[in-house]
Amino acid sequence: MLGPKRISATAIVAILVAIAGLSCLLTRAAAPASAETPDAPATLVEFTTDGKVKQPVGYRKWMYIGTPLTPNDLNGGEAPFPEFHAVYIDPESFAHYEKTGQFRDGTVMVKELLSVGTKEATSGKGYFMGEFTGLEISIKDSKRFKDEPGNWAYFSFGHTYPLKKESAKNAGASCNQCHQDNAKTDWVFSQYYPVLRAAAPRSK
Repeated sequence: MLGPKRISATAIVAILVAIAGLSCLLTRAAAPASAETPDAPATLVEFTTDGKVKQPVGYRKWMYIGTPLTPNDLNGGEAPFPEFHAVYIDPESFAHYEKTGQFRDGTVMVKELLSVGTKEATSGKGYFMGEFTGLEISIKDSKRFKDEPGNWAYFSFGHTYPLKKESAKNAGASCNQCHQDNAKTDWVFSQYYPVLRAAAPRSK
């Protein structure tokens, strides 16, 4: 009686390779398409069909660059902007600024307004943040705002809560002229933000 046939080592290797190849194909077929392609960059702001911009989401996780304050107490009781202005810039644009000293096309800056709250704390007398009061953003977009100076547009969601969910573009003269005449870098008041001053590349 003949015993079972022996399978050669070469045949065993061939069988194992075939099994491995089939397993790889099945794994690829089961994997979602997103696992094979990188995620698309997140949209910083969303526009409506009529050109309004929706409130940005998640901006408090962006790069914080400073909080200017021009209180009424130091401006005869009638400061044009008496609130704290907590300013954020999207991370990708900040990284671009670090390399070039310029603001890229697509830059979004958010200015969150806060009232002056108490003027005395355990640390002493001063100006301390109160409540959130408003929200404004500026966007640089050479395609969407090709007719605006510097390609910047400005939006306000209001200075009292509840804020507007959408905002139309401000008239250019209401914001742009001041930025154009007084801002140090590309319509941005970088001279008032130590974070931007420190991040700008030094000329050799």
